[in-house]
Amino acid sequence: MKKILLIGTLVLFTACGGVKKTQEALNSGNYVSAMNKAIKNLAENKTKKGHQAYVVMLEDAFAKNAEREQEQIAFLQQDGNPANFEIIYNKYLYLKEIQQRIRPLLPLSVYDEGRDARFNFQNYDSQILVTKNNLSEYLYSNANGLLASAKEKADYRVVYNDLKYLQDINPGYKETIAKMDEAYTKGLEYVRVDIGNDTQQIIPERLEEELLDFNAYGINNFWMEYHANPVADIDYDYALNLDFREINVSPEQINEKQIIKEKLVKDGFEYVLDDNGNVAKDSLGNDIKVDKFKKVKCNFYQFTQFKAAQIGARVSITDLSNGQEINSYPLASEFVFEHIYANYRGDKRALDTDLISLLNVRAVPFPTNEQMVYDAGEDLKLRLKNIIVQNQFVAENHFND
Repeated sequence: MKKILLIGTLVLFTACGGVKKTQEALNSGNYVSAMNKAIKNLAENKTKKGHQAYVVMLEDAFAKNAEREQEQIAFLQQDGNPANFEIIYNKYLYLKEIQQRIRPLLPLSVYDEGRDARFNFQNYDSQILVTKNNLSEYLYSNANGLLASAKEKADYRVVYNDLKYLQDINPGYKETIAKMDEAYTKGLEYVRVDIGNDTQQIIPERLEEELLDFNAYGINNFWMEYHANPVADIDYDYALNLDFREINVSPEQINEKQIIKEKLVKDGFEYVLDDNGNVAKDSLGNDIKVDKFKKVKCNFYQFTQFKAAQIGARVSITDLSNGQEINSYPLASEFVFEHIYANYRGDKRALDTDLISLLNVRAVPFPTNEQMVYDAGEDLKLRLKNIIVQNQFVAENHFND
């Protein structure tokens, strides 16, 4: 019984808390928040008596919000600044949206007053269309002017974003898409990627191709393109250089280790004799016998095939507009080939289970130097990707969208 009372108290406290927060939002002029809270609770159960407060508050918040928004729209229209079109457009959209969210809840009864809640709905469609056209013309004209006068790539990105917004609200308006393509092309940052080799080793062709395949890295930067094969008529903004400084491949090694193992193992049985030299019997008359053990010995020979490759490189990023190196990072990667197998001489029963399993393994061919360098390069690709991701700031700092 106490548990039921406790649950009931918590539910009542939660409900009262929701009403109180909605009332606080209404009293502080945060009408949108008050309407959102009221609509959420009424959508769950609009006939619940405990939700009557939400009906009255929604009615009040809706009327006050509509009045305030319309006053602000009138003021912005009187100001005459075309930059206000977007604000006015969004206000009309929200006035329409809040009505569409309330409509499915109607009618909403106010039980104490014996009436339905009153909402003065209006048709904002004509205002939305007029404002959208005004905003579209303003955005298009402003973008055209910027497109003609822009000097920096950041300006073209501003143009692109404005035109993208225009395309979102008014698809196909005039030549918006063509202008977007122009702004995007002019706002792109181009990075030339080069690989240098200061070692005495040959970089595997497959590794070089994969290092330069930036599509495989999964790096998404809308405003930056990496070119491993520079295009003649592009004026590159940055250079990313990967210079191999050192490639070392160790000789092929086979290390041998001998382990001597001894163990007592079961080796048949023998009968137990009584004091008279006869075979002893148990209580059931059966002959008594015990296990015989003998010490066995085995020489275990473990062989480890070993070969290692190390790559040392340096990544640098240069601003080609002034020739200044922005950043540089050392890169190091290693790949180790290790293969263990074994054989034995003696009694295999002396060996532990983990050693016996190695007896089924045989020697394998060593990987070639080229394969070793390629495998070491697998880790190098991951490290290079991380550096590129970290240096997205090259684009962000120069053209923060």
